[in-house]
Amino acid sequence: MLILLSLYSRQSGAAVCKGTVINPVTDICWQCMFPAMIGGVTYGRAGEPSPGNVASPVCACPNSKGGVTIGLTSAFWEHSRLIETVKDPYCFPTLGSGMTNPKPGFSSGSSKSPTYGDAKKAFQQVHYYIFPAWSILQLFMDFPCAEKGSFDVAYMTEVDPMWNDDSLSFIINPEALLFANPISQAACIADSVAAAVSQPIDPLFWCMGSWGSFYPLSGSINDNNPLNVNAGLAARMLFKLGRESLLYDVGINKCASNGVMAPILTKSNYRLQEVRPVKGNDCIPIGRSSFIWGSAKNPPWGTIQGSPDNFLWSLTRRRLCCVGYGIE
Repeated sequence: MLILLSLYSRQSGAAVCKGTVINPVTDICWQCMFPAMIGGVTYGRAGEPSPGNVASPVCACPNSKGGVTIGLTSAFWEHSRLIETVKDPYCFPTLGSGMTNPKPGFSSGSSKSPTYGDAKKAFQQVHYYIFPAWSILQLFMDFPCAEKGSFDVAYMTEVDPMWNDDSLSFIINPEALLFANPISQAACIADSVAAAVSQPIDPLFWCMGSWGSFYPLSGSINDNNPLNVNAGLAARMLFKLGRESLLYDVGINKCASNGVMAPILTKSNYRLQEVRPVKGNDCIPIGRSSFIWGSAKNPPWGTIQGSPDNFLWSLTRRRLCCVGYGIE
């Protein structure tokens, strides 16, 4: 009996962090790069949100040589990042392996009833990867707007005290006090409806639609739906990185090829696609309810690709740029 228990415990420990290495060819929903717009002409996926508010098909931007670049305005959805939201600390399903937790049980994901009320509170860790899919697959390499780079682990919350403590997160989001009232939260109903139909309402920047509130910028969220929880924490991670000047928005200014600082997240510039534990083919705007896209996307027994409640999201971001000929 002791031998059987020992084998069971080893198998259970190994199964905690289960996953397969991501395949960018088969795991990425390539339809999410559409619609694309070049010179005012739109290509693909009619009816989807525009990749940018392009006022003119012709653009003019200053260049590094002191001259002006005159060309065509381009706007498209770029596969650029991966975000893991996991219940098991130091587990990296994207890499198919994990690291030893120096404090077993510390900062683990959980879902528990609070002291007061009937709602539940969930907590997950997040890993943020640089993943320029086009560059990794050597696609569109002569297209000047596409991001050049390689795969890299850019951020992990296990070593971030502010992610693991709501009180410490107040340091970077003191304005949360302004929205901790029923009136501000009731406004999120409109954001939820807008995200379900088309795209979220950017002026309601504290709202994540059906996923709850962006505040606090930590790993705790008041919800009991695993899909809403994990999608919400992936979106919250984007807000947090922007607040820490680690995320630059490339969908605001067509003349800023490296993006602009975004301490307030422009929600409509980002979409998510579920990759693990079950691959989805939906391009999910921030705040869209999982009732629309989440059917059978988190089986309790897990899948070959990963364990339940350990999620991987592919991020597509809106990119604006000016493609043309430089004049000195």
